[in-house]
Amino acid sequence: MIAQLFLNTGGRMSVAKNIEITSTSTVGFEDAIKKGIERTAKTIDNVRGAWIKDQKVNVTDGNVTEYVVMMIVTFVLADNE
Repeated sequence: MIAQLFLNTGGRMSVAKNIEITSTSTVGFEDAIKKGIERTAKTIDNVRGAWIKDQKVNVTDGNVTEYVVMMIVTFVLADNE
């Protein structure tokens, strides 16, 4: 990951940070991932990637009612030079 960030910034050294988020959807896991990334990008700049840590479903009366995704989102800290 560090080498990839280094190459993607034109050779300059970058510092990245990871945060863990949880996102939900009534549609499916892919929708939960998309919503989580979109919401994170509204608050945090320079989102570069994510990996899925865990997935689960919530069930009511034998039916899946919600898809839950826990993911680690990586973003590059702003270079204030």
